[in-house]
Amino acid sequence: MLTIENILETNRMITENKLDVRTITMGISLRDCAHPNITQFCQNVYDKITTSAEFLVKTGEDIEAEYGIPIINKRVSVTPIAIAAEACKTDSFVPVAEAMDRAAKEIGINFIGGFSALVEKGFTPGDRTLIKSIPEALATTDFVCSSVNVGSTKAGINMDAVREMGEVIKRAAELTRDRDAIACAKLVVFANAPGDNPFMAGAFHGVSEADKVVSVGVSGPGVVKHALEDLKGADFTAIAERIKRTAFKITRVGQLVAREASKRLGVPFGIIDLSLAPTPAVGDSVAHILEEMGIESCGAPGTTAALALLNDAVKKGGLMASSHVGGLSGAFIPVSEDKGMIDAAACGSLSLEKLEAMTCVCSVGLDMIAVAGDVSAATLSGIIADEAAIGMINNKTTAVRLIPVPGKKPGETVEFGGLLGYCPIMPVRNQWSSEAFIARGGRIPAPVRSLTN
Repeated sequence: MLTIENILETNRMITENKLDVRTITMGISLRDCAHPNITQFCQNVYDKITTSAEFLVKTGEDIEAEYGIPIINKRVSVTPIAIAAEACKTDSFVPVAEAMDRAAKEIGINFIGGFSALVEKGFTPGDRTLIKSIPEALATTDFVCSSVNVGSTKAGINMDAVREMGEVIKRAAELTRDRDAIACAKLVVFANAPGDNPFMAGAFHGVSEADKVVSVGVSGPGVVKHALEDLKGADFTAIAERIKRTAFKITRVGQLVAREASKRLGVPFGIIDLSLAPTPAVGDSVAHILEEMGIESCGAPGTTAALALLNDAVKKGGLMASSHVGGLSGAFIPVSEDKGMIDAAACGSLSLEKLEAMTCVCSVGLDMIAVAGDVSAATLSGIIADEAAIGMINNKTTAVRLIPVPGKKPGETVEFGGLLGYCPIMPVRNQWSSEAFIARGGRIPAPVRSLTN
């Protein structure tokens, strides 16, 4: 039951602590769009997206106006194009990305995800065409996002795909060198990618999903930090309890928006993603939550433990607030999108190696990290392999969104704008080569814990 105190508290969260619904994302299946003619397939894709999500933006704006809850992004995810376009007789899926981009602009959304392939166990011809098309597709479109799943706990790690993705990232960076390698900010390499993730750049509509679903990604790092400010000196049990209660309240806001959007659009409700998604704005930082627990600067010893507590408590609180929780759900640690992370990287307390350790316990992985443009493709692939191994062994989603910025060196800064933010170029320990390791190819076998049948 809502009380006046609940309403006033939620209002304070929104007005003072930057609580928002980060995204309403409509997932759309393109399986019924298949056609051997690439031109006809692109038309089918455009028509399906623009018809299905015609009222998505207006619905989000109406809910925002009626309830006073900021809804920052309205997005669409689609069936991985490597699957949906498999029947097309073509050597490039770039026209498909362009059709997706036109559809996104027509309906007024912020991003569209699903220029994707799932290759953890091997490649089909469609997978190979998709991966080859990624650099040009991301360089020539504005709103299209891409992802490739290279590993899973069940299948192991496809090291041929890992090698190729290092090269793809380098080509994408080169094609957008005049825009600080912005194409790489729209590309995620996953292990254990979920098919119901509403967040970009990794969102795609999983093959087991309904024809259309609506999912919501909530946020609220500023709310959690504010909740901990009066717990100076309290023990970790008290901190965990406070975070759980706060996550419950945040998730209830997302649940309200999700139910309203589902009802008004006539589309089934998918999931609530509980992730604390930061922004570059002051007061909206996951790093600042960790520092509120007593870490002087994010990255100092104890940071991983603090993040583990935060991630777990967020999930426990959110699970009590919604029966349909999914996606990534936890705490994101993107460097360029978090003011505290940016400051920690700039002062040197946060290194790439410490970030990798933190990904063992956070929601995703090495996210929005800018590195020098001369970092080799093999080094990028080595970082991807390490992160995929963490996901595979620990049965969790991990991801890499690395941005090698041409012409930039460690210590310089790169600006992406908007929610993508800005960040210092982070140093990479690449004086020792990974070339021979990455060149081996093949597949790293699945771990013993995959045998759960």
